[in-house]
Amino acid sequence: GSRSLALARSRRGLAGAFMQLKPDSKEASPVAPSDSESPKVNTEDDDASYSQALRSTAIVVAAAAVFGAGVWGQLGADKGIEFFTGYIVEESLSVDNLFVFLLLFQYFKVPEELQKRVLSWGIIGAIVMRGTFISAGLFAVRRFRAVLLGFAAVLIYSSYKIFLGNEEDDEGDLSNNAVVKFSNSLVQSTKSYDGDNFFTMVDGVKRATPLLLVLVCVEFSDILFAVDSIPAVFGVTEDPFIVFTSNIFAILGLRALYRVLSKLVQELEYLEPAVGLVLGFIGVKMIAEFFGMDMPEELSLAVVVSLLGSGVAASYLLPQSEAED
Repeated sequence: GSRSLALARSRRGLAGAFMQLKPDSKEASPVAPSDSESPKVNTEDDDASYSQALRSTAIVVAAAAVFGAGVWGQLGADKGIEFFTGYIVEESLSVDNLFVFLLLFQYFKVPEELQKRVLSWGIIGAIVMRGTFISAGLFAVRRFRAVLLGFAAVLIYSSYKIFLGNEEDDEGDLSNNAVVKFSNSLVQSTKSYDGDNFFTMVDGVKRATPLLLVLVCVEFSDILFAVDSIPAVFGVTEDPFIVFTSNIFAILGLRALYRVLSKLVQELEYLEPAVGLVLGFIGVKMIAEFFGMDMPEELSLAVVVSLLGSGVAASYLLPQSEAED
């Protein structure tokens, strides 16, 4: 809906760039059916699917909590707090990223059963890419400590861009956008889906389906969002074990969390500003610690939880969209 579009716009105009991604057709979408022709949703099945997603999300969060408790017990309170702080930060950023995935699926009219396939493959790709980025980040930090200042600058700038929320970038002509041009040259897809296949045969020639184009968009978005995600967790800890495991647990819950988020997207009015405050806080914290002003891990965790909790609470107590209506 309009709320998901507005949230996606604040992520550095990335969603606007993806809105220009089309297969080799000038139609607005690779899928033929219009909204009026879309099949009716079975409310009972939809509710059951949502309930299952809630249960799956709860299981993943509980698993992360048990793992964090194990880290706390085996490695000490400081490491345990670092894990929980890193996990909460990464999960909040993952939620932010899912708004863009929602926009992509809406734009390409991806059937719900195919969305699950894209998310599953996207999670596998995200784990591999995050591992690569984390390894490179650790190498850079250990060789060049000043890299932390660069990470801090990225986070503070990202926070600024979230609050800036310039919607005009999305409304301009992005046909010459580098991401758009590269993606279109990389994936020349057909005009319609072929079940859950990423490739299909057309006149004896193997061609990509729009499903592959959507997957490429998801993977590219995760690469670009890692610009926030990886520096953010380094602002919490430089322990490679904590950095990697907090990222993995946050990523593993994305598939179930997407289903939950798709239903709550209209209600989370102030989550995005809360994420922006968290990024800004961690950026300032990194600069302070670089110059020897350390912050207790307990306080850092409390600030992150308070900011995100306040954003969620404000979304329900001060619904902006209702006031505008």
